[in-house]
Amino acid sequence: MSARFQELDWRQTPLGELTLRRRRDPRSGEDIHEIKLNDEFLMSSLFTVAEVELARLALADLPREPLQVVVGGLGLGYTAQTVLEHPHVDSLLVVDALSEVIEWHQQGLIPAGTALTADPRCRLVHGDFFAMLRSGQGFDPDTPGRQYDAIIVDIDHSPRHLLHPTNADFYQPEGLRRLSGLLRPGGVFALWSNDPPDEEFTATLATVFTAVRAEIVSFPNPLQDRNSTNTVFLAKRD
Repeated sequence: MSARFQELDWRQTPLGELTLRRRRDPRSGEDIHEIKLNDEFLMSSLFTVAEVELARLALADLPREPLQVVVGGLGLGYTAQTVLEHPHVDSLLVVDALSEVIEWHQQGLIPAGTALTADPRCRLVHGDFFAMLRSGQGFDPDTPGRQYDAIIVDIDHSPRHLLHPTNADFYQPEGLRRLSGLLRPGGVFALWSNDPPDEEFTATLATVFTAVRAEIVSFPNPLQDRNSTNTVFLAKRD
C-alpha cells in the first residue's frame, strides 16, 4: 500500500515545472497517478474514459490490417495502451515533447510504462509533434514522410486552449493539410478536446477531410459528483 500522497518526481522543463505524483483516493482506496505542468493537471488516472474512447473511436472504422498508428501525446499511456489492444495494430509510434514523461514510463514510475516499453510494436519518440509535422519529415525519425492509418492527438486542452501559442497553426487548414499528407487514403485523424464540440473547428476540418464528426464522451466525475464530458473529433482522408 502506498503513502496517501507521494511526489514521485519533479523536473524543471522549458515549459515549466513538471510533477509526477501518486495519491490514494479515499473513496475507492485506489492509487491515482497525476501529471502536473505548473498549476495545470495534464493527466489524471482518475479520468481515463475519454483517452480510451479516443483510441477506440479512431480505430473502429479502419478495415486495413496491419495498422500503422501514431499517437501525439503520451501522458499516462491510456490512449497508447488502447491502441495496442486492437488486434490489427502492427506498429505504434508515440510522440511526446517531454522527455521526462517518456523516462517515467521507461522507469516504471507510471503503471502503463511497463506494458508499453515491453511491447515490440511500440516506440516512444521524444519530439515536438507540431514541429515535426511542420518539418515535412513526419514523425518517424527513421523513415521520413512515412504514412499512417491513424493519427491520434491528445496534447492541447482543445483547439482553442493551447499549451503553447505556437501550436495554433496546427488547427488551421494549412496545418491540417500537412497532417492529411501523412495519412494513407482512408486514414483517420482523431483529436481529443476538453471543450464541447466546436462548430467552427468542425467546419475547418471539413475543408480538408471527409466524414467529419464530433463525438461527446461522458464519464462520472466524483470530484464534482456529476458527469463530465470531453469531445473527440474524427475525420478521414478521402
